[in-house]
Amino acid sequence: MRHNHITATKAPDNSMRIIQRVMPYLWPEGQGWVKRRVVWAMAMLLLSKVVTVVTPFLYKEAVDALAGDGADPALWLGLGAVGLTLAYGIARLMANGFQQLRDAIFAKVGQRALRQLALETFTHIHRLSMRYHITRKTGGLSRIIERGVKGVEFLLRFLLFSMGPLILELVMISAILFFVFDVWYLAVVVGTIWAYVTFTFKVTEWRVKIRKEMNEQDTDANQKAIDSLLNFETVKYFGAEAREAARYDVAMAGYEKAALKTSYSLAFLNFGQAFLITGGLVAVMVMAAIGVQNGALTVGDFVMVNAYMIQITMPLNFLGTVYREIRQSLVDMGEMFDLLEQPAEVVDKPEAPDLKVTGGALEFDDLQFGYDAERPILKGVSLKAEAGQTVAIVGPSGSGKSTIGRLLFRFYDVSGGALKIDGQDVRDVTQDSLHKAIGVVPQDTVLFNDTIYYNIAYGNPDASREEVEAAAKAAKIHDFVKSLPEGYETAVGERGLKLSGGEKQRVGIARTLLKNPPVLLLDEATSALDTQTERDIQDSLREMGEGRTVITIAHRLSTIADADQIIVLEQGEVVEQGRHDDLLAQNGRYAAMWSRQASEDMDQGGVEDTITEIRA
Repeated sequence: MRHNHITATKAPDNSMRIIQRVMPYLWPEGQGWVKRRVVWAMAMLLLSKVVTVVTPFLYKEAVDALAGDGADPALWLGLGAVGLTLAYGIARLMANGFQQLRDAIFAKVGQRALRQLALETFTHIHRLSMRYHITRKTGGLSRIIERGVKGVEFLLRFLLFSMGPLILELVMISAILFFVFDVWYLAVVVGTIWAYVTFTFKVTEWRVKIRKEMNEQDTDANQKAIDSLLNFETVKYFGAEAREAARYDVAMAGYEKAALKTSYSLAFLNFGQAFLITGGLVAVMVMAAIGVQNGALTVGDFVMVNAYMIQITMPLNFLGTVYREIRQSLVDMGEMFDLLEQPAEVVDKPEAPDLKVTGGALEFDDLQFGYDAERPILKGVSLKAEAGQTVAIVGPSGSGKSTIGRLLFRFYDVSGGALKIDGQDVRDVTQDSLHKAIGVVPQDTVLFNDTIYYNIAYGNPDASREEVEAAAKAAKIHDFVKSLPEGYETAVGERGLKLSGGEKQRVGIARTLLKNPPVLLLDEATSALDTQTERDIQDSLREMGEGRTVITIAHRLSTIADADQIIVLEQGEVVEQGRHDDLLAQNGRYAAMWSRQASEDMDQGGVEDTITEIRA
C-alpha cells in the first residue's frame, strides 16, 4: 500500500501542484457568482493599493503648503494645508475601507472553498478501505484534515491578500520613485528589498529546521507525560515516580535546548531585518535630504519619500512570518491532497445496480483471500445458507472466521471465488445497497459519545420514537433505560464507556433491530461478556435472528448448538460441516472443541461455586 508524506524539504517542489489543486475551488466551472465575487474582490484590492500609493502625494502637498513651497493652485485650488490634510485622512480611510470591502466580498468564496475541501476529504476518508484505516491512526487523519483546511485558509489570506498585494504595491512604489525622483532611489529600494528578502528566506529556512526540532521535543515530552499519567497505577505499583520524572526531565531538557535555539535565531532574524531596512531607509532619506538642500526637492518630497519607505517596510516586517507559515501551509495542504489522491481499494463497478434481496440466501463459492498476497487466509471456503437459516462458523483463532464477515460486508474484495446474496455477486452491486441489507452485531459494540436514543436511532435515522423504543424493548434494554434519571437522553460517554459491556451490546442489538436487515452477521457478539450476561443477551440475539438469514461467528460453542449448519474452519479451510449432533457423532475436530470447552465450563462452574460458599 502506498503512503505519501510530504516533508518540509519537499514543499517548494510541490507548491505549484498544491496551488493548482486549490484554484478550482476559487474559480469553479459553472458557478458564476463565485467568479464575480473573486473579480470584485480583486477590483477592491486594486483600488485599495492605488489609493494607498497615491496617499503620500497628498501628504507631500500638505507639507509643502505648510512649508511655503506652495502646492500647485490649479491642482489644489481652495483646499489649502488643512484641506490637503483632511484629504490625506480621507484617502487613508478609503484605502482601509476598500480592504475591508475586499475581505467581506471574498469571505463567502473562501469559506465555501474551505467547506468543500473539508467535506470532500472527510467523505473520501470514509470511502477508503478497511486495510487503509487499520494502518493509520484516526487522530492522525483528523489532524491532516484540520491542518490542511487551516493551511488553505492561511494560503488564501496571505498569498492572495498579503504577498500578492505586497508585490503589487512594491512595483507601483518603485515606478513612482523612478519617474518622480531618480533611478538611484529605485536602485537603493530594489537593493534593500532584494537583500531583505534573501536574508529573510535563508534565515527562515534555517529556523524552520530548528522549529521542527523544538516541536518534536515538545511532542516527545508531552507523550511521556500523558503515558505516565495514564499508567498512574503502574507507576505507583513499582515506585517509579522518580524514574518517570527523570524521563520527563530529559525530554524537557531537549525541548529547552531547541527552544533557546529558536529564541536566539529569532533575535538574529529580527536584528538582521532591522539592520537592512534601516540601512535602506537611511540611504534614501540621506539622498532626499541632499536633494532638499540642493533645491532639487521640496520638504514635501522628503516627507513623501519617508512615507513610501515606511509603506514598504511595514509589510516586509511580517515577511519572515508569512513565508514560514506559507511553507507550513503548503506542507499541511500537501498531506491533505495526498490523502484525497489515495485510491479507494473497494469501488463500485460503473453502473452497478442495487442489491435486490428476495430472501437472503447466501452462497460462498470457493472463497480465497489474503490480507497479504504471500499469506493466504481463506483457501477455498464454500458453503450455502438458505433464506432464514442460521449458519455458525467456528474454529481456532486465525482460522479466518472474522475475515469471512469482513468479506460479506465487502470491507475487502475476494481474491478468488465469489460471495453471493440471492445469486448476486456482492462485487457487482452497489456498496450502499449491500450495507443496507446486512446488520452487524460485533464483539465489542462501539457507541457514539451521545445519548442512548441517538445511538439506537442510528440504525434508522427516519424512525419514530415509538419505533426506537420498540427496538429497545425487543433488545431487553427498555426497562433499564427508563430506570435512568435522564432515560433515553442519558449520555453514554466516549465509546459508550459509561455503560457496562452487556448494556452496550443490548444498545447495539436494538440499533441493528431498528435497521431491520434481511441478513444478520453476529461476529462473536457475546464472547467478551460474562456467562450470565451472555445467556441473557443470547436470548435477545435468538429472537433477533427469527425470519432472517444469520451468519454467526462464534467462539463459545454452546451458543450455536441449535444452528442449522455449523462450519468448522482451520487454517482457512472447511474441515467439518454439519449440524451439532452430527458433528459430535463424527468425533472429530468439533467434538474435541466441544469436549474441551465443556471441561473448561465445569472447572469455571466449580470455581464459582467455591467462591459462593466462601462468601456465604
